[in-house]
Amino acid sequence: MKRDKYIPQPVDTSNVELSDDLMKLAEKMAENVHEVWAKTRMDQGWSYGPERDDANKKHPCLVPYDQLPEEEKVYDRNTSIETLKFIINAGFDIAHNGNTTPGLGCPSKELK
Repeated sequence: MKRDKYIPQPVDTSNVELSDDLMKLAEKMAENVHEVWAKTRMDQGWSYGPERDDANKKHPCLVPYDQLPEEEKVYDRNTSIETLKFIINAGFDIAHNGNTTPGLGCPSKELK
């Protein structure tokens, strides 16, 4: 397939609704997605800069998640939400096992 003819075809997850607990999980996932991305960039020699500068490896989003502009959070949030919806659409259940990880909190009920 040629790149100029590529048409993305994500799985349709419009029929999947996430519970409040899964939406909270999605937000935590979004934060972790950002942390993984930032760590990878920093491991590659990138650092914070007020404007993106590929030649000098500077990026304005190399900040904690809570300091990101909302439009950047939306990108990570949508990735997390769509990943959870894909998992459910594929026939898997998502359930909390009762254990907690510091900083994540414990959902009030089973995640499904």
